[in-house]
Amino acid sequence: MEITFLGTSSGVPTRSRNVSSVALRLPQRAEVWLFDCGEGTQHQLLRSDLKTSQIRRMFITHLHGDHIFGIPGLLASCGLAGNIDRVDIYGPPGLDSYLQACLKYSRTHLAFPFKVHTIKPGLVYEDQEFTVSCLPLEHRVPAFGYRVCEKDRPGRFNVEKAIALGIPSGPVYGKLKRGETITLPNGREIKGIELCGAPETGRKVVYCTDTIFCEQAIELAKDGDVLIHEATFAHQDAQMAIERLHSTSTMAAQVALGAGVKQLIMTHFSPRYAPGNPLRLDDLLQEARAIFPNTILAHDFFTYEVPRRRSEEKEVVC
Repeated sequence: MEITFLGTSSGVPTRSRNVSSVALRLPQRAEVWLFDCGEGTQHQLLRSDLKTSQIRRMFITHLHGDHIFGIPGLLASCGLAGNIDRVDIYGPPGLDSYLQACLKYSRTHLAFPFKVHTIKPGLVYEDQEFTVSCLPLEHRVPAFGYRVCEKDRPGRFNVEKAIALGIPSGPVYGKLKRGETITLPNGREIKGIELCGAPETGRKVVYCTDTIFCEQAIELAKDGDVLIHEATFAHQDAQMAIERLHSTSTMAAQVALGAGVKQLIMTHFSPRYAPGNPLRLDDLLQEARAIFPNTILAHDFFTYEVPRRRSEEKEVVC
């Protein structure tokens, strides 16, 4: 699970930061999931190591332009390239109408199918490896945060022990790794659980923007490996955050602390904190770290690999 930030500015792009978009790359299945798609996201993708042909899903938090203006252009370009089979898009009510209007009035005809799923609190998507759920946040328009949960993996298979027991290599190893019981040619039964370590706990990635501090964000982020949270304003500009229903750096840190996450990555910064201004982004970082030390700032094209929750057992990977 690799997170790449394609845009980390709020409202408008700057010379060094584009507007909101975060890509979650799943190399084992050659898929990329986008979270928000602000204007210019397709340009950012071209400058990254990500492949647009692998975009399979988009999860949209809300319908403000800096989070959705990039969707029609990206879909149209992918359609012209002809390298995408299907895209599923998840978002608040109104997203489907917006996209259909864009395609209708620009007379754009896509060469691949896409489907917009209108979300509501709870489970949004599930397959054999992942679940994605959402909860409403607090913003000026309906906005949702997303929680991506990797399902627990079977424990690591001890190949050396299997060899010592005289178990021949081959498909039988796969059965044992899945926890099944096999019978050897001599009639002996071997239980897979005896050769596998404890299951590996799945990772959890949470994305919360745009929102002011709220309990729903804490609930969504509980025990998260990574919390991506907006930090539009510095603490001393809290009044602006309250008026515009955005978060300060300290609010983001309080959510991380309350949820017990492992890593906080702040994003969605106001352009007012550019170099040369009295307050800079390093000040926001220090404010957050005073509350939640394990905090870092995102920047465009920053990539973070989510560590796996491996057990401490010294076993050989099959």
